[in-house]
Amino acid sequence: MAAGLLGLTARRLWAAAATRGLPAARVRWESTFSRTVAAPPTEARKRPPEPTVEWQEDPEPEDDNFYETNPDSHGFDKDPLIDLWNMRVVFFFGISIALVLGSTFVAYLPDKRMEEWSRREAERLVKYREANGLPLLESNCFDPSKIQLPEDD
Repeated sequence: MAAGLLGLTARRLWAAAATRGLPAARVRWESTFSRTVAAPPTEARKRPPEPTVEWQEDPEPEDDNFYETNPDSHGFDKDPLIDLWNMRVVFFFGISIALVLGSTFVAYLPDKRMEEWSRREAERLVKYREANGLPLLESNCFDPSKIQLPEDD
């Protein structure tokens, strides 16, 4: 591996020296381990002239204004038909389904902190007490006859 890299590096150095017009020493190197030989090229090659780069106007610019070709674009696709159907699907599911199912879900949520149930239960107890001639509120929350107290020692 190292011998291969050394040979490649030597070739690059010789090529750089030849292109710059520097005198390069004719050296031949042989590896004792892998029997790799790095030698200068046998004939001096001329580099082909570099092509001249001239600025040229692109006949078909890639940066076309997308809204000139499809002024009613919704931004989902470049094809107008696919763009229209994608917009319809997104708005149907995003607005119609979300609003209908979302409001139904919120309407059927359980009573928060059981406020409605406690009001209905209180109204039921008031009607029962008025019908039986009992006071609306008692001083004892629990029936004193049912409370068992520990004996005094």
